[in-house]
Amino acid sequence: MSSPTSTETAAPAADVTVTHRGVLAIAVPMTLAYLSTPLLGVVDMAVIGRLGDAALIGGIALGGIIFDLVFTTFNFLRSGTTGLTAQALGARDEYEIRATFLRALVIAGIGGALVIICQVPLLMAGQWFLGGSEGVQAATTRYFDIRIYSAPFLLANYAILGWFIGLGRAGTGLMVQLFLNCLNIVLSIWFVMGLGWSVEGAALATVLSEVATTVFGLTIILARPRPGTWPSPQIVFDKRLLLRMMALNRDIMIRSFALLYAFAFFMARSADQGDAVLAANAVLQKFIMIAAYFLDGLATAAEQLAGWAVGARKRKAFDRALKLTALWSFAMAALLSLFFALFGHMIIDLLTTNEDVRALSRVYLIWVILAPLLGVLAYQMDGVYIGATWSGTMRNMMLVSLAVYIAAYHALFPLMGNHGLWLAISLFLGLRGLTLLAVCQRRAAETFG
Repeated sequence: MSSPTSTETAAPAADVTVTHRGVLAIAVPMTLAYLSTPLLGVVDMAVIGRLGDAALIGGIALGGIIFDLVFTTFNFLRSGTTGLTAQALGARDEYEIRATFLRALVIAGIGGALVIICQVPLLMAGQWFLGGSEGVQAATTRYFDIRIYSAPFLLANYAILGWFIGLGRAGTGLMVQLFLNCLNIVLSIWFVMGLGWSVEGAALATVLSEVATTVFGLTIILARPRPGTWPSPQIVFDKRLLLRMMALNRDIMIRSFALLYAFAFFMARSADQGDAVLAANAVLQKFIMIAAYFLDGLATAAEQLAGWAVGARKRKAFDRALKLTALWSFAMAALLSLFFALFGHMIIDLLTTNEDVRALSRVYLIWVILAPLLGVLAYQMDGVYIGATWSGTMRNMMLVSLAVYIAAYHALFPLMGNHGLWLAISLFLGLRGLTLLAVCQRRAAETFG
């Protein structure tokens, strides 16, 4: 006897109430979770730095960049799973909630296996692109050859985190992220400084932490008190729903690559202007990264609440989610801009001791003071579009904004120099949000009828 389809098991849509408290209940834990991630990189660099070998520091830095680039390809497993799970939750479709998670796990397993199979060309391409001395490349290889085996588990953890966020269980997502990062920090210190295992110890700490976190997350999921059984393979591998997830993931991946290219283009054009300008722009880009950690928490709230409202077919709840997440996002952006205006000079001095770089950074500081306010709408709208699974439109608006950004650079840089480069990327940040906002109500009308 065949299992019931998702439609057959769906209960009537639940009433969805979107409140300020509900927004913050998701945004605050996820902001803390995102902020815990850079701490891990700092600790890894610190423990390797204690060994006193510059080649080892460079090796782990370049190895980390290679993995960041590889795994950015699979960021869709987090955000795509969040949107689809939130919609199934809004529709009270227990089978589809669980089937979405299982489909994401399957994609994670396949993706992780492909990364391991392709490890040799990935390492060669990364080392060719990033360069480095013979000693640095040797250390990168030692680090890479061990950490590569974390791939299936890291991708599974993307899916686990996305599922918890989609269910509105941001506190659980925070707990899983803290477990991962804290365990990694402890093991890295123990293996490198305690046992003297060098870069191999740092890599092994990451592998074991990802494995343990996958087990931890799955244990929480299997102990989940909600009623119902897990869906059959026929539901999990339903061709239509599987293709929908793949299309969503494809669009998010293209959007992520376009965003990476935009910032890579910015740094490349900075390098064209000399070492001092490159260093100053790199210092100021850290401000944008800091802002992103805070705004991403509210974007995550927009993902879950918008997806929930779409699944429940509640247009008023969707509009309220749009309004409240925008309100809190702009409030956070204003606070960040004020913080940068008041303490930007101090942060610059903390990040570099070079007086020329400090002076140049202060010249262009105004652009990062404005950046949170210019970019906040893009973060919030990305969250709404991911939750509503309007990924095709999000992809297209990203590509339009990227084209305008490149054209603006070529028009403005000859007239304004580095200010022209900053103005061009500021236009890119602002235009992304405005283009998505411009078509949001039309897409909502299409979705809700």
